[in-house]
Amino acid sequence: MAPYWTTGTCTLLAALSLLCCCSFDWCEASRTSGSTSRAQRQDQGTSSLERVKRGWVWNQFFVVEEYTGTEPLYVGKIHTDSDEGEGNIKYTISGEGAGSIFIIDELTGDIHATERLDREEKAFYTLRAQARDRLSNDPLEPESEFVIKVQDINDSEPRFLEGPYIGSVAELSPIGTSVMKVTASDADDPTYGSSAKVVYSVLDGEKYFSVDRNTGIIMTAVADLDRETQDRYELVVKATDMGGQMGGLSGSTTVTIVITDVNDNPPRFLQKMYQFSVSEGAAVGTPVGRVTAMDADMGENTDMSYLIKDGGDLFKVTAHVETQEAIVSIKKPLDFESKHTHNVVLEAINKHVDPRFFDLGTFRDQTIVRVSVSDIDEPPIFQPAEGAIMEVQEDAKVGALVGVVTARDPDVTNKPVRFSIDPTTDQEMIFRIDPNSGAITLGKILDRETAGWHNITVKAVEADNHTMASHSAVSIRILDVNDNPPELATPYEASICEDAKPGQLIHTISVVDRDEPQSGHRFYFTLAPEASSNRHFTLWDVKDNTAGIRTQRSGFNRHEQNVYFLPILVVDSGPPSLSSTGTLTIHVCGCDTDGAIQSCNATAYVMSAALSPGALIALLVCMLILIVLVLLILTLKRHRKGQRMAEDEEDMRDNVIKYNDEGGGEQDTQAYDMSALRNLYDFPEAKSCDSGPDIRSLPQWIQANRVGGGAEGAAAAAAAADFTLFKGYIRKKVEQADADLSVPPYDSFQTYAFEGTSSPALSLSSIHTLSTTSEQDFSYLSDWGPRFRQLAGYYAPGNLEEEGS
Repeated sequence: MAPYWTTGTCTLLAALSLLCCCSFDWCEASRTSGSTSRAQRQDQGTSSLERVKRGWVWNQFFVVEEYTGTEPLYVGKIHTDSDEGEGNIKYTISGEGAGSIFIIDELTGDIHATERLDREEKAFYTLRAQARDRLSNDPLEPESEFVIKVQDINDSEPRFLEGPYIGSVAELSPIGTSVMKVTASDADDPTYGSSAKVVYSVLDGEKYFSVDRNTGIIMTAVADLDRETQDRYELVVKATDMGGQMGGLSGSTTVTIVITDVNDNPPRFLQKMYQFSVSEGAAVGTPVGRVTAMDADMGENTDMSYLIKDGGDLFKVTAHVETQEAIVSIKKPLDFESKHTHNVVLEAINKHVDPRFFDLGTFRDQTIVRVSVSDIDEPPIFQPAEGAIMEVQEDAKVGALVGVVTARDPDVTNKPVRFSIDPTTDQEMIFRIDPNSGAITLGKILDRETAGWHNITVKAVEADNHTMASHSAVSIRILDVNDNPPELATPYEASICEDAKPGQLIHTISVVDRDEPQSGHRFYFTLAPEASSNRHFTLWDVKDNTAGIRTQRSGFNRHEQNVYFLPILVVDSGPPSLSSTGTLTIHVCGCDTDGAIQSCNATAYVMSAALSPGALIALLVCMLILIVLVLLILTLKRHRKGQRMAEDEEDMRDNVIKYNDEGGGEQDTQAYDMSALRNLYDFPEAKSCDSGPDIRSLPQWIQANRVGGGAEGAAAAAAAADFTLFKGYIRKKVEQADADLSVPPYDSFQTYAFEGTSSPALSLSSIHTLSTTSEQDFSYLSDWGPRFRQLAGYYAPGNLEEEGS
């Protein structure tokens, strides 16, 4: 079996077909045999590298893309060895594009392409060929697969898929500095010819930038790119296929290159001198003016700091965070009279300096800020400004000069100044001041012991403008004069024993002096002249401003004289020397063998016998406990009395008493409470002072019988049937219950059980008994036995009396 080729419709196609046949005959035959071997591997088990003899075979077919002819393009021919040209075999194809793109002549096996193909859309088509018997349509050979490849031609230009491009490079970068890389893609077959081989070039901007021909890397072409001159460049980069040869296709893109900033420019002041004016009365920290230094750079490269190179004693400078302005402000108070104009040398320095550009010069600039101070009307100024301290003797006379305060008008006009004392600082008007000279004199007598210092405020104003005022503190110290004699520190008292020995130290005394001499105190002690004949005690000057008292003899007797008064004369050192006399009281006391004082005559002078603080506290605690116990006992008694009163009041209320069984008779005291029956008719509130003995514990009819007897008793019983007494009692109880808010109200009612008419005992109801029409006879109660004898006596008193008689 050998391939069968037919010439194409034109010379170019014929040449291509011949080239394909020569180039791909072996490889496609191998591929075909490999494909065939895959189909027959299960039956024969041969190696994939072994060529298999088949009944029919063909080579891979090729078809040129972008065919523009009017007739179908011949692709190739399939043929089988069994085809002897008699027309008995029919050829068919199936697969990709079969019947639409590719058609086959059933008789000859010629394959044609009916449509224009584009390799960039689809590079190859896979189809299957089949040889069948024309009459029976039975396959003569197994179906085999073949490929039709679309032959590439240079019909696609390079394209920059990621464009347009934006890159950046720092200014002043050296030649050859890489900026960025651009890439163009060609859709043609890179394995066939040079249709997809792309080279790059710069169409516009080649003066400043270049591009690598093969890689597309854009580089700087000059070293003096200056952002301040031009901060961006627009380049046009072209990509050409066919390796840049004639006939190659090309595409272009735009590349924007941004020049980034470096710190290559120093700050520059717009002027060499700035002038500002400020009032001399402006406060410290007041801004004088703003100065701006410009920097052609951008971003942090424009950050700068300012400093004062000259004239920084009275002014300071700070940089505004946002505007980078230099703010010149006052550091110390200004004085027009001292200096009218100040020249401040201000310097601006870049914060971030790039060492690569040191050769460009210093990154700093200077300017002069001239500040003119304007004059204002200022208040007087005291000298010294911090205030004055004066001294005066406390014995100075009224009108004596204390001192002089000085103030002047700082203005050029030097207006006269008037002085006064702030009255709030000298309310007693101790001092006076001359309004013209400022001389301070005394207005009252001083006393250092009352006040050693006086602090006043002096006010100075301009004579013709009192709004221009200033104040100064003046402290006046009162110098001490020895005008107070020394005195004993306390009214001293001493005690001695009757058996005191001669020369025994009794007491040590000290003195106080309200004066404060500069050289310190020195006191002298002696006995007063009236005690010069004293033979009992002596005075010993210790020389440390204290003195001791000693006994001069022994054998003191308190019964003869129990108190001695010793006058002592104390003199200070002056000048002038002043003295005073104090009296020491000495008590003669009885002592024990150890010298402890026991008693001093009738006086309770013995301090050792006094109660200690602990004993006093214990005594107070005991008294407090006794008081608490008494209060507790009184409270308990009152509580018990209240309980008894409550019980009495409770007994006075009406009671509801209910008994459900008849009980065991009068001897049975366990079945119910007899006290309730005994107190049932006890109404103590109904008693009167004239009613005689209380007999209301019995029913009214019994009382009437016992009092009157006979017909008079019956009349009394009829009168007793009147319930007005009960109604009055009940009304009184209701009123008491309504008025008493401390106890709940009580409703009282009596409950009686009626046994019925069939009971032989009949009814014992007291309601019927109290009725005036009741004719019930209770004489049968006496037949019930001794247990009902008392009850029979209540209801049949006449019988009981007869029995008694």
